[in-house]
Amino acid sequence: MRLRRILRPAAAGAILFLSLGSAPAQHSGLTALNTIERGQWQLKQADGSARKLCLTAPVALIQLRHAGQQCTQTVLDNSRDAATVRYECPGHGYGQTTVSVETARLIRVETSGIVDGMPFQDEYEGRKLGPCG
Repeated sequence: MRLRRILRPAAAGAILFLSLGSAPAQHSGLTALNTIERGQWQLKQADGSARKLCLTAPVALIQLRHAGQQCTQTVLDNSRDAATVRYECPGHGYGQTTVSVETARLIRVETSGIVDGMPFQDEYEGRKLGPCG
């Protein structure tokens, strides 16, 4: 009986740790990402290049270079203002992304890693443009 009392909290803690720390590619429990408005966004790099993105699920910001890949994710930071996630995509590489939320319509994304054998390091300023067209 005493052993059960010890094991129950340990098992519950292990389950909670595993559910927060590692999950499939569609993480929904990232606090900062939940504050980002959905719609048409522009992601602009320091060199002036930009890309538009219809953001229906802000979790897509985590894997910009590995979009659509089945990856495992490990949450490193999950605060009100930022989320940092490390992810691995078997056969395609890995990455680490930090999304910092300044307002619901202004974000910063820093991402780096390896995609199909080639290194990448990108920084974006994201601004909401309006609804998706």
